[in-house]
Amino acid sequence: MQPYSRYAYRAVMHAAINAGWNGRLAGGAFIDDKGSLLTADSADIAGQNLTRVFIRRLDAKGQEEIITAASANLKMDANGKTVTMDLRDGRRIARDANGEYRNLAFNSLTTQTPLAAAAVLLRDRGGDERELTLGELAKQAKSPNPVVTKGTLLSELYGRLARAAFLPFLPLLAFPLGLASKRGNRAPGLVMAGLLLLAFQHALLLGQSLAKADKVAAGPAIWIPFTLFSGFAVWLFLGSRTRPGDTPVSRLVRRINNLVKRVLQALPLPKRQPA
Repeated sequence: MQPYSRYAYRAVMHAAINAGWNGRLAGGAFIDDKGSLLTADSADIAGQNLTRVFIRRLDAKGQEEIITAASANLKMDANGKTVTMDLRDGRRIARDANGEYRNLAFNSLTTQTPLAAAAVLLRDRGGDERELTLGELAKQAKSPNPVVTKGTLLSELYGRLARAAFLPFLPLLAFPLGLASKRGNRAPGLVMAGLLLLAFQHALLLGQSLAKADKVAAGPAIWIPFTLFSGFAVWLFLGSRTRPGDTPVSRLVRRINNLVKRVLQALPLPKRQPA
């Protein structure tokens, strides 16, 4: 389901970012489209009754004009393409054909503003290999004209399969580390488990990156790390069967602790200053 949800998320984000203006305005918000700017200090819940309005736009001749008003009312027209604004108690400043400024004070002014059209829909699903399902990845990898490179498709396919196939090996890691926690080694076991999972994830990501760059074949780049980590899980489990709780990991941690203690003991102690 992740390929579908990933594409759906991108489609929603694309629609939200590129959506056109719906004829309503929140207080303090800015509507900026094709050189036109509209803002208001405050607005009602519906976003149609505004106070302290500021408008900057181009007139029919391409000249810039500024409109300010104490209040305004927005109403979408029946055609759904324009918004009628009833402005009250304001000023309109613009340039005439001679380049002179015109300053018009008004009690009531009605003007129309076109609605910005929404952007085109997002491309069809499948432009990114992460948007393809397992079956689609395998099908595209066999296609003579895939949507992306074959190495990219195979690395994504093998990466998903490797992560799924590694799940049965997780108990082989959990059992020895869980038994070790009963002997007072909980923290080292948890740290080691987290590092192993993190290393496995980054090893797969590295293999996928190398396969996408066509530096290494997708099969070895993914399945070699999988074999190493799954083999380590089996070795760790087998090594803990003789003495439960005494795993190779716990023995390694004890050696590191002993080494740190020896180093600390070898360091000279600070001299105490007389009171």
